Amino acid sequence: MRTKKRSKTLLVYAFFYLSFLYVPVLFLPLFSFNDSMYISFPFRGFTLEWYRGMLVNQAMHSALFNSLRVGLFVSVTSTVLGIFAAKAVTRYRIPGRKPVIGMIMLPLVIPEIIVAVALLIFILQAGGKLSLYSIALGHILLCVPFAMAVLMSRFEGFDQAMEEASTDLGENGWWTFWRVTFPIVLPGVIASLLLCFTISFDEFIIAFFLGGTDPTLPVYMWNQLR
Repeated sequence: MRTKKRSKTLLVYAFFYLSFLYVPVLFLPLFSFNDSMYISFPFRGFTLEWYRGMLVNQAMHSALFNSLRVGLFVSVTSTVLGIFAAKAVTRYRIPGRKPVIGMIMLPLVIPEIIVAVALLIFILQAGGKLSLYSIALGHILLCVPFAMAVLMSRFEGFDQAMEEASTDLGENGWWTFWRVTFPIVLPGVIASLLLCFTISFDEFIIAFFLGGTDPTLPVYMWNQLR
């Protein structure tokens, strides 16, 4: 009886908790049809003017395209680096393995503004220019730990005997990776690509400091709010 009561209590708590978090989000699309420039309830009237303005806003289209380009490049690059790093730390005996993993994971615990300012100083001191490439560099530094964390779990749960069997049958290391290892870790690769793209597409602080004259979508939206 006590277990059932606890389960019901937890369900009620979870329902109200999730409602508190997500019900306001569900109402946001409705406010986009409001005739008022400000969020207000009840609605002043119904309009599609904001969507018409969005369709002809070339600056926003450019910012969206910048975010897509950076996100795709960052997700692919971070995932490739994550594959190499995860395979190395799970398959080989590397001296100082734990410190190496700690250094790679360090951007996860350092505030983004510190990472952004450090990269800004480094790029300017090196004579570089702020552009989408500098944003991509910062995002890769931020996303590689996430990619590595996702892929390490796949490599650690992978039966290494399958690779050894492939080698015993005469396959070289390159084709063993593509025909045996990669298909098995593919779910982790897809998860890494999606996660890194989402992080890069949504990231603001690094993009704000390293953006130059080509803003990403979060930076453009922040400029509009000002």
